[in-house]
Amino acid sequence: MRYKYGCDMRGMFSFQILWLLSKRKMSGEEIAREIAKRRGEKPKAGTLYPALKELRMANMVNGVRSGRTITYSLTAHGRICLRHALTYFCRSFGDVFNDAK
Repeated sequence: MRYKYGCDMRGMFSFQILWLLSKRKMSGEEIAREIAKRRGEKPKAGTLYPALKELRMANMVNGVRSGRTITYSLTAHGRICLRHALTYFCRSFGDVFNDAK
């Protein structure tokens, strides 16, 4: 299911990529390392790069190639989508985190 602003929240992988890119521009490898820090395992290239491609096609991220490396960043549309996804996430899961305290 797609949400109003295009962020697919089913697996939350796209959400996590957008959130990471809101902090700074990153290459695919840097994104994979950051996700590994949080999830305990590095995502496979066959998972990460198709997600980045989908986000690019949805105009949520840009990619700038320098040699063999592509550095990704959020677009203005991506920032709007992330803001809406954060609202959705907090509304959906906020009580879970409050109960865990």
